[in-house]
Amino acid sequence: MNWPNEIFYLGYLVLFGGCIAAMFGWHRQQRKQRLPFATDLKLLRAPGETQLRWVRQFEEEGFIGMIAAAVVPAASGMVLLLITVRLPRELQLGGAAITLAAFVATFYYSARWFSRRAQESSNRYLGYFGERIVAEQLEPLKAHGWRVFHDVPGTAMGDRFNLDHLVVGPAGVFVIETKTRRKGSARPGFDAGTVYFDGRSLVWPWGEDNHGLEQAEHHALWFTAMIKAEIGEQLTVTPVLALPGWTVELKPSQDSRCCRVANPQDLAQQLLGGAVALTEQQVSRVSAKLEARCRDVEY
Repeated sequence: MNWPNEIFYLGYLVLFGGCIAAMFGWHRQQRKQRLPFATDLKLLRAPGETQLRWVRQFEEEGFIGMIAAAVVPAASGMVLLLITVRLPRELQLGGAAITLAAFVATFYYSARWFSRRAQESSNRYLGYFGERIVAEQLEPLKAHGWRVFHDVPGTAMGDRFNLDHLVVGPAGVFVIETKTRRKGSARPGFDAGTVYFDGRSLVWPWGEDNHGLEQAEHHALWFTAMIKAEIGEQLTVTPVLALPGWTVELKPSQDSRCCRVANPQDLAQQLLGGAVALTEQQVSRVSAKLEARCRDVEY
């Protein structure tokens, strides 16, 4: 049987893409064989664990995604072209126009889909790096009897989320949300590297918003309820929003919200300067629950 060249090329594209996907799947399975440590070993979550997992997933699957983004427009165009050449002559011009339109549309949406995934991966890595910055600034707390946990997993109403950092020490329990935002153009009269917190909203060089404030407060409320249910204690959990790379100037008003805002470099000093609120036993009990929750990282 003599197949047209178009069918051969189409079959080759499909076969090539399938082989690449199979090779990636085989490689992923091979990684889990004959490990030098126990297969049930679980580590504590590291700073930015969720963000890093997403970035690694994109890196592992990015090549397959790129192949798919290239194959789908070509395959759809070839299929429609094969149909077009078998149409009556008076319909072939219309078929060619449809084929061209379909190819352009699938090419555009495939490229847009891959571009968005690449951009999201870039944003996720920026977030991961910001969480690493905050984690390093929290390290000095450990020398003063504090326990520091990162990427604490949580679930509420069926939705999964994570608390970027959670620190427990003599001065209390603090949920720290990290938001790493790129710097842009500043309005007249505003410094490009300074964000103001007026007690209610964040005043950025380009405008105002509450990005991160409500999230930190909701996470603090969730952890307050969770720890009460698990150890039977009503503890005050303070939400904090950390903004790596930004100078934070505070202009609190009488109508200030409960969330604090800080540059990561100031966090350790601020927390260490707080009044004693928890006993060593309370710190130990809360930390034990957090360690059990955060020790879930497998190979």
